[in-house]
Amino acid sequence: MFGKSIRIYLSDGSPTGLRHVEIANWSGQAIACPRSRFSELKQWNESQRPGVYLLIEKDSSDESNRVYIGESENVFKRLIDHDRKKEFWNEVVILTSKDENLTKSHIKYLESRISILVKEADRYSLENGNNPVESSLPRADKDAMEEFIYNTKIVLGTLGHKFLEPINNSSLKYDVKEDLDTLIGKKLYFNVNELKAFGKLSDEGFILIKDSEVSLKTTQSIPGKIKELRKKYIDDSLLVEMKDKLILTKDIVLSSPSYAAALVAGTSRSGPQSWKDIKGRSLKSLEESLIR
Repeated sequence: MFGKSIRIYLSDGSPTGLRHVEIANWSGQAIACPRSRFSELKQWNESQRPGVYLLIEKDSSDESNRVYIGESENVFKRLIDHDRKKEFWNEVVILTSKDENLTKSHIKYLESRISILVKEADRYSLENGNNPVESSLPRADKDAMEEFIYNTKIVLGTLGHKFLEPINNSSLKYDVKEDLDTLIGKKLYFNVNELKAFGKLSDEGFILIKDSEVSLKTTQSIPGKIKELRKKYIDDSLLVEMKDKLILTKDIVLSSPSYAAALVAGTSRSGPQSWKDIKGRSLKSLEESLIR
C-alpha cells in the first residue's frame, strides 16, 4: 500500500462550499457541491462532461443517510432535472475525467459497479429504483475503471462519505501477527456474564462485530447515549432477542471501546480493561506496550 497525494481546491475558501478534488497522477476528478450552491456548477466545465454523479443526503445525526447514483454524457444538464424533482439530497459529488477518454460504456460500468459497492457496504440507503446494468468492456478498460473506482473511494472518504467502504473491512485482519506496530484491525474479545462479543479498533472508532451477544438487561450506570443507541438498534432490528440475550445482526461502529463494552454488558464498563486479544492481553496493556 502506497501513500496518496490529494489536492482539494476550495472555490471560495470555504471547506463546506464547492470543492474540486484531484489525486496526483490520476486522470479522474471530483467536484463536491452543496445543493445551496448548485447554480455555481454551470460555471464549471468539469460538470458538463460525461460522468457519474452521486446525490447524497448526509443527515446531521449520521443516521439514515441516502444516496442516488446516476450517469450522463452531460452531468450538469441531467442534474438540473434532479434539482427540480428529487427532494432528499443536500450535496452532489460529480465524478468525471480530465481527458476525453470516458465513454458512455465507461460511465455505465462505473454507475453499476458503484451501486453494487454501496449495497455491499450497507452504510447508506440506495435510492435507485432499479439496478443499473453493467456495460460490457474489454478487459483492459475494466481494469482501468476498477482503478478509477479505487481512487473514487479515496476521494469520497476524504470528502466525508464512506458509503463505498464496508464497516468491517476484511483486509484488516492481523490476528496471526504478533509483532504489530498498530492495533487497527486486530480482533478483540469480551466475555461477561456468559455473553461473548467480538470487536476491533478502526480509524472510525470501535467496530462491534456481527453475532456479538448483548445483555437483555441494563443497569442505572449505563451511559445515556448507549441507552438511546440500544433502543434504536432494537427498533431497527440490529439487535434481536434470542432466548436470554440480544444478538447483533450487523457490524456497527461505536465511538469508543468503552461504549462498545457498555452496550454488551448493559452497564458502564472500561473498554481498555474489558476487551482482550486471543492471548488474554487487555487492550490497555496492548496500547501501553506500543508507546514504551
